[in-house]
Amino acid sequence: MEAPILFSSIPNLLSFFTFFLIIYLVAYFIIFRSWKPKLRPEASSCAISLLHGTPAVFFAVTSLLADPDRDFHSPNTPLQNLVLDYSISYFLMDLTHYLIFCPSDVLFIGHHLATLFVFVTCRYVVYHGAYAILVLLILAEVTSFIQNTWTLANARKSDVEFAAKVYALLSPPFYVLYSLVRGIAGPYFVYRMFVYYLSGAANNVIPRWIWISWVFVVVTAISVSILWISNLWVELYRERSREHESKVR
Repeated sequence: MEAPILFSSIPNLLSFFTFFLIIYLVAYFIIFRSWKPKLRPEASSCAISLLHGTPAVFFAVTSLLADPDRDFHSPNTPLQNLVLDYSISYFLMDLTHYLIFCPSDVLFIGHHLATLFVFVTCRYVVYHGAYAILVLLILAEVTSFIQNTWTLANARKSDVEFAAKVYALLSPPFYVLYSLVRGIAGPYFVYRMFVYYLSGAANNVIPRWIWISWVFVVVTAISVSILWISNLWVELYRERSREHESKVR
């Protein structure tokens, strides 16, 4: 990691982190102040996720389209580095949230640490490969808006009728979209990424241990996502079956 590059990025990291911190505090103390204490941290986490996910997709797509030489081992452009800094700051803020309010949630803490490893090594260690990382970011965050809305509705469905209706309405399309992205598009892109790096075409700019680490982290994350959405499909089927049985009776 070259010190001048790291130091030149500190203002961006601090600015983005401060932005997410302010959003989190506003959500916690103002927007969700009437929510139950145990729900406010999760809701505030959703708030910063909403302001990271969809903008990150837009910024990432813009940065990739602006790079005519993009490929799996092309050097990062300044705009791509800015998107990486934006996401690094978000994950640092959300990691702080989990360490304070959910220190026993080792799955999410591990996920955030692994994701930060991928972003940081791409941004500050090899300075190449942002194309692959940002496409993966797009695939991960394209469902962010509907997922966070669904999560907020799920948190209040037991005591707010409107939340229950939103949850019921969003569940099927969210599950379908998430399944397509994490179950088909994600694995396909990771396969292409793995084949490319395995060919050795990027070894002169991205050391083997780094791209192997990237692939391992992404494959693990996708596997957990597929397991998670599979369980949700099973729950939805059981809920609809119970509703159908109650109507028949």
